[in-house]
Amino acid sequence: MWDRLAASDPGLLRLTAGLRTVTAIALTLAVLAALRVPVSQLVAGAMAAMVATFAIRETQRSQQAVTLALGLPVALASVSLGALLNQRVVVGDLFFVALIFCAVYGRRFGDRGTALGLIGFQVYFLSLFVHATTATLPTLYGVLCVAFVSSAAARFVLLPETPAGTLDRLRRAFRARLAQLIAVQAELLDAGPDGVEKVLEDLRTATARLHETALMIQGRLEDGTSDAAVARLLQRRIADAEIASERLGLLLLTARSAERTDTLTLHLPGAPLPLGGEQPVRDEATEALRRDLQALRVLMLRPLGEARGTALAQVRNRLLGYREEENLPKASPAVQDVFRGLGEAARAALGLRLALDGPQDESDDTPATARSREELDAEDAAIEAGEESEAEEAEQTGLRRPTTRAAVQVAVGSALAIVGGELLSSQRWYWAVLTCWIVFLNTASTGEILVKGYRRLLGTVLGVVAGIGLAGLVGHHTWTAFALVLVFIFAMFYTAPLSYTLMSFFVTAMLGLLYTLLNTYSLSVLVLRVEETALGAACGVIAAAVVLPIHTDRRTNDLLVEVLNRLADVTRAAVDQLSGGAGDDLVEQARDLDQALADLRAATEPLTHPIAPLRARRDTARYVVALLETCAYHGRSLAATAELLPTHPSIAADPRLRGACARIVHNIEAISAHVADSRATAEIERGPSIASMLEPGTLRTPRYGRVTDRVLRHLQRLDEGVSGLARPLGITTGAAQAKR
Repeated sequence: MWDRLAASDPGLLRLTAGLRTVTAIALTLAVLAALRVPVSQLVAGAMAAMVATFAIRETQRSQQAVTLALGLPVALASVSLGALLNQRVVVGDLFFVALIFCAVYGRRFGDRGTALGLIGFQVYFLSLFVHATTATLPTLYGVLCVAFVSSAAARFVLLPETPAGTLDRLRRAFRARLAQLIAVQAELLDAGPDGVEKVLEDLRTATARLHETALMIQGRLEDGTSDAAVARLLQRRIADAEIASERLGLLLLTARSAERTDTLTLHLPGAPLPLGGEQPVRDEATEALRRDLQALRVLMLRPLGEARGTALAQVRNRLLGYREEENLPKASPAVQDVFRGLGEAARAALGLRLALDGPQDESDDTPATARSREELDAEDAAIEAGEESEAEEAEQTGLRRPTTRAAVQVAVGSALAIVGGELLSSQRWYWAVLTCWIVFLNTASTGEILVKGYRRLLGTVLGVVAGIGLAGLVGHHTWTAFALVLVFIFAMFYTAPLSYTLMSFFVTAMLGLLYTLLNTYSLSVLVLRVEETALGAACGVIAAAVVLPIHTDRRTNDLLVEVLNRLADVTRAAVDQLSGGAGDDLVEQARDLDQALADLRAATEPLTHPIAPLRARRDTARYVVALLETCAYHGRSLAATAELLPTHPSIAADPRLRGACARIVHNIEAISAHVADSRATAEIERGPSIASMLEPGTLRTPRYGRVTDRVLRHLQRLDEGVSGLARPLGITTGAAQAKR
């Protein structure tokens, strides 16, 4: 059960965020209750503690402490201005718009600027919610101080979080998700023709979740490890395990189908297995395969303390033995390929265990296991030796978000929301402003804002229904209502990364309870909440569409160009190294490619959302993203193989590979040029199939043939994927022939 929890919530980030926020609020309520403050001040304290806790996003504890300390004077100033301007409608509204602009503009200063802007906005909103006045300011100052101290106690004392601890939990989640993926792969062996499509969909989901966890780990390596060399080693081992497991899934799909499975099958939702899959085979080889898949899963899950013993050592040795041709069982070539994939996955598991748990007992090693250890040791040494020369390159920074544009858009949208909200209700107009503010958070295009506004409205409507029922049940039982508020706050933070609709539901249900506590609850108030939410979402969409707009097409095109450029860089650098060129930081380049692809996938969500009216466009977007994921997989595989070149005697550089890569890189750059500028003249080149280079007399040699074959297959699939992008993107194909 713990493994399932670790896999469903990588790093326990959602659980920790929810518990920390609830703890901070509970501490605040306990202290304020002991001081016998009125219920309205209890509500203010709970809201302030929540804001002070969730606003801070830095990873280092020292940075968190500084931001929290700076946040208190910001909160005191904000609540003071709210109380002073509460009765001055025009001046107060103008200041609120200016505050919103500054809060959003502050994002350009990183996590601290974002946190301070969020605290300033939310505390000003809090002053409006509890109707703060100059007479209540001294009490509110004390409430805010208690809330911030409670937040600090929850963060640094009761539920401390360190980058190293978070990274350790993420690594545990990676193991758990890797084990889940292997379990689904085992199910694929036994699935009949009627059930294979469901298992295939589960396989896609498990593969995507593993990739998501790998990206999360890579994003926290620098802060969570002792030095850069350790971070790079972990990054390499995580990448190896991910690639080996994904390749094992593809080999299993091929073994279950009547022909070699296209990589796209693993990435395109709804894509069927070729010929629907064959009946599961029951012979000695496949029975051994079922047994060994379960053994690999056990090895992945066992922590270091439980991974000792002769039995497990024998299992590990048997799996690693499949890397030797003489140990492969008698079976069809496709099934033998699966056993080879098992051997490579076992090697990746050994490397991952060495990187995560340190040295192990080697007394039971077979020659195959000893060879794998030697290879891993050689790779570790090469990584450490190359770390100093790469240190300067690690200082690169990413592009800043266009915060000025977003600040102007939010300010205009908020001004519209204030005017419309005042017409709906002079008392609770601020709900429209809050919705307008929220729909702009973590969005960058009109389509994203539209989808987020729709989800918030849906969650609000459902929350109103729940709020009506809860208000009737709770009545005026103050502490019962506060207990339910804590439950809903935890649920809000736990579900936020999964479903914005669910988060909005819990927020609205919680507000129904808060209104009950403030003796301002009524059905008309909750209905007004829905109206203000719809108005705020509409104002946000209007502002995004009219004021300095970034249309979804433009944003997806920009991100598509970025993905293609990253793909070209990885492919060029990997093949150059495989051809005998100088080494490069291929793992880091592959990670940049994955991150760019993740950004593109998020940006295309408005196009692929069920409410999107253009179905053909939705299918095209899904197809393009799936093709890019396929290309990224082959790019990562090429990079991983190239990184092995300096340390593995079984892999030799071949300068002729550079010629096989030339057409691919040209086509990627041609597509990128067309996406960036429709008037570009570059054309897609066609030529002899790269697979033809596998024929005898070309690149095949007795010693290095299998590795070269694998490289060429990745290049062939990459060539097919890149060429496949031309049709949905409307790019013409030239008659030029690529040089071999």
